[in-house]
Amino acid sequence: MRKLVLFDIDGTLITDHGAARHAFAAALAETYAYDGDLSRYDFSGRTDPQIAFMILRDAGWSDEDITSRLPELWSRYLRDLAANATPGRVQSLPGIRALLELLQQEPRVTLALLTGNIEPGARIKLGGASLNDYFPFGAFGSDSANREELPPIAVERASRIDGHRFRGRDVVIIGDSIYDVRCGTPHDATTIAVASGKTPADKLIAENPHHFFESAEDLEAMMRAIME
Repeated sequence: MRKLVLFDIDGTLITDHGAARHAFAAALAETYAYDGDLSRYDFSGRTDPQIAFMILRDAGWSDEDITSRLPELWSRYLRDLAANATPGRVQSLPGIRALLELLQQEPRVTLALLTGNIEPGARIKLGGASLNDYFPFGAFGSDSANREELPPIAVERASRIDGHRFRGRDVVIIGDSIYDVRCGTPHDATTIAVASGKTPADKLIAENPHHFFESAEDLEAMMRAIME
């Protein structure tokens, strides 16, 4: 059985040691004169547009005014991210590169991304860890601010690329947040939660993913879960 394997980025594939949060703060300050404390916000699993609206609504901005400046926000964010998400700062998480090598060599697997990052930001981050080549396509926060809408986008793109229409449990979503699990549930996708990010293991387990791992380092068990 063929599998479409969709990876989240932050906390699942990589850590950027705060590069993206720093870039987001700088872009918010430049674009919206925002000077609040971002440390009180949990970005895990949220799309970039959701993060922007969450923060700026709290600061009193209207949706219309937020939307009107989003192109400026993303331009400034990407500029700063590119300067900071460098190979010395962005690192792949334990077990990830070995797992991707195995999956890339498996003829029944199509690899792709499912991430809340806008696509240019996703590519900058993955470039810092030299992981872009594993992922020819994906579904991104720039496709939809609603993460639950991203799995069908990834499925449609996969069908255009390799001609196969993935359905239900043959779509495998791997992530480190509760939203990675939740976005797969309406589509009957296989969900694999990995406690490699900021979300505690007990919270991930409470979402009832099909599989749970502390990290991606148990390659044999990860491959069984993905290919079942």
